[in-house]
Amino acid sequence: MAHFTKATSVKDWFNQRLAIEKVEKVMMSEYWIPKNINFLWAMGMVLVITFAMLLVSGIFLLMYYVPTVDGAFDSVNYTIMREVDFGWLWRHVHGVAASVVFLIIYIHMFTGIYYGSYKKGREMIWISGMLLFVAFSAEAFSGYMLPWGQMSYWAGMVITNLFAGGSLHADGLVEWIRGDYVPAQAFLGRFFMLHVLLIPLAIIGLIALHFGALRIPHVNNQDGEEIDFDEEAKKYLDGKKAESKVMRFANDFMAKDLMVVGVFLVFFFYLVFYNYGFAMDPVNFDPADGLSTPAHIYPEWYFLWSYEILRPFNIDLGLVLFAFAQVIFVLLPFLDRSPNSVPANRRGLFGIWFWVMIVNLIVLTAMGKLPPEGIFSTIGLVSAILFVVQWLALPFITKLEKKV
Repeated sequence: MAHFTKATSVKDWFNQRLAIEKVEKVMMSEYWIPKNINFLWAMGMVLVITFAMLLVSGIFLLMYYVPTVDGAFDSVNYTIMREVDFGWLWRHVHGVAASVVFLIIYIHMFTGIYYGSYKKGREMIWISGMLLFVAFSAEAFSGYMLPWGQMSYWAGMVITNLFAGGSLHADGLVEWIRGDYVPAQAFLGRFFMLHVLLIPLAIIGLIALHFGALRIPHVNNQDGEEIDFDEEAKKYLDGKKAESKVMRFANDFMAKDLMVVGVFLVFFFYLVFYNYGFAMDPVNFDPADGLSTPAHIYPEWYFLWSYEILRPFNIDLGLVLFAFAQVIFVLLPFLDRSPNSVPANRRGLFGIWFWVMIVNLIVLTAMGKLPPEGIFSTIGLVSAILFVVQWLALPFITKLEKKV
């Protein structure tokens, strides 16, 4: 049994039992961050703050939300928006945060790709991050069902139909997911449970895994420089802070993080008070009606690129390519065969590959919002094919790359 002495303070009492000082050193004061980074490295902290706002606003909304097909729409659009003091504010915060969190995720993700932060022992950082993206996507989709408006109902109908597997006609699986032949009370109840309990728990666990995965390989830097963290940390602790290439996570790096968070919150609450409409589809302000299909069914903006990869093809090929698009980002550390872990602008063809991918994803997102007619249909088809070809070509492009 461990040896315990009489505690000299409350902190000492807890420290003897929980080793809080050791945990604080491992995760905070002796967790070393390279100095050679920029504001894009603060996106992780911005994501944590945004997730916290989603949790807090969600708890307040949960107090008045009624998870039934008869009461859900009215509880959101009348009770919360009109009868509860500041209910509109909590809904705006939740809706805007649910949309903005994906903007930050994409910035964080593409920053990692640009700077090669998935290579050389950092594979688990990338994989845990992509699992977080999947979890946030599931959380967003389940939450989109809860207002039980027209787009909620029909988006649920379309997405669950994908599980039929096209020509496989796995209709039994679709009915099992819905709990009925069509989205109804069982469907709403299941997605309510997923949204408020199961998926948030998974997200919290994955955030812990993501932070843990950062601890051993440490954070990358914007030059891809190999840093001896033990040697540089010793310089810092010996008082040679100016010479050291690293700084403490707390409170050196965190101070920079909080400055970026402050700028983000100004932008965020501007959207909450003045431009929240982008996060709330006007079609969803009509109650769910299974007998009236909207003229154009589409997902939220952050899913449009993958939706457009599915849409131009027949159902079987479309499903295969849709699945390809969901999985391929996870495999990036194993597809990139280059020995270099430096920014894309120093990697020749990979730099071109990266920017073509970014532009193509923007095109796919724009086309996904538009009806599949005329020139829009053709552009969407070409962009979807280009996306697939790009990723299939990546191992060959990176294999040819010379060490920098």
